[in-house]
Amino acid sequence: MNFPKVCKIRQKFNTDKIENIEEEIHRQFTEIRAQDMVKPGMRIAVTAGSRGIANIQKILRTVCEYLRSLGAHPFIVPSMGSHGGATAVGQVKVLEKLGITEEFIGVPILSSMDVVELGETSKGVKVYMDKIAYNSDGIVVVNRVKPHTDFSGEIESGLLKMIAVGLGKDKGCSAMHAGGLADTIPEAANLALKKAPILFGLAILENSKDETYKLKALLPVDFEREEKLLLKEAKSLVPKLPVDGLDVLIVQNMGKIYSGTGMDTKVIGRIRVFGEREPEVPKINKIVVLDLDEKSYGNALGIGLADITTRRLYEKIDFNVTYANTIPTTYLERGKIPVVISDDREAILTALKTIGNVSVEEVKLAIVKNTLHLDELYMTKPAVNAIRDKSAVEILEEDVELTFDEENCLKLSWA
Repeated sequence: MNFPKVCKIRQKFNTDKIENIEEEIHRQFTEIRAQDMVKPGMRIAVTAGSRGIANIQKILRTVCEYLRSLGAHPFIVPSMGSHGGATAVGQVKVLEKLGITEEFIGVPILSSMDVVELGETSKGVKVYMDKIAYNSDGIVVVNRVKPHTDFSGEIESGLLKMIAVGLGKDKGCSAMHAGGLADTIPEAANLALKKAPILFGLAILENSKDETYKLKALLPVDFEREEKLLLKEAKSLVPKLPVDGLDVLIVQNMGKIYSGTGMDTKVIGRIRVFGEREPEVPKINKIVVLDLDEKSYGNALGIGLADITTRRLYEKIDFNVTYANTIPTTYLERGKIPVVISDDREAILTALKTIGNVSVEEVKLAIVKNTLHLDELYMTKPAVNAIRDKSAVEILEEDVELTFDEENCLKLSWA
């Protein structure tokens, strides 16, 4: 079987971004009069998650410098649920990989998996919080607002999730997932807001190029109302595939740095959570994932969303780390191993052979670098012809042949 030729295209997204992050953070904090809430000598916990958020090192350092300028003693608390192998040391290592270190931020990082129980939701779901943060004089919640990969709702991933799941550590993560995230996160977070010393928050929005688009300081009383509005804005900025359906999608790299599920579920059209409705689009027959990004450090949560993978990716999986992240979510489907094929070339051929009676000339195939960076992608002509809004794309190259190196790894040029 021959490989189809592809076109290289560029999608046109909103690329506005904040030029001076430090200045904007100070402006936002002044707007909510944060200086009135911070007293000299206060020990203040600042949250840091495990996601690859743009400029997160600079954002956290600026927040801590601001608090120090008011005479407070800020410190970083890893706020990532069960990530990092659900250990205190592992969570510090996750932050180190993101460039969040005591040396760079200029404050201590206090990591522990010990929690306090704050109470229960109306459905009996227990709410937990990091003990160190809870016993501090104040907490500043910092997180990105974006669509969640497990569910859809008015509140998805943002400040409230950071409170209910991130600060809840592994116990909180397990409790929230078992209770149903869409309903449980807002109620659990609001309970925590009443009982924990949360001072204010800083919400982050990113544009389609993974750059800082907006920073919004919020008072706790405004968290839920404002986060709903920010989520709507974030959804308008999130990059998507330009088509509603494909025969084959090839993802060159997956990993936690790109999505909490390794591959963004809203991009690939597969959530695989019992009780959650699957996205109506895109509909994709076969998904092939070729490699696991090194910055995922063996965490292959989300591999079960693919149909085919490679031996190269499989051998990079650290099952202890992957399962420590997968099992607390209760979504075991996402940790299952798809069909493992020797190399990229054979994996792609296997996909083409298993999509039914579709010829190479007719196949709707797309190749993405990962599910976060979708400004450039490769598509066969039938896929290009199916693009929803052709004014939103630019064809950069046509009739590109798929080539492979000496180890049969796919070779493509990306900006």
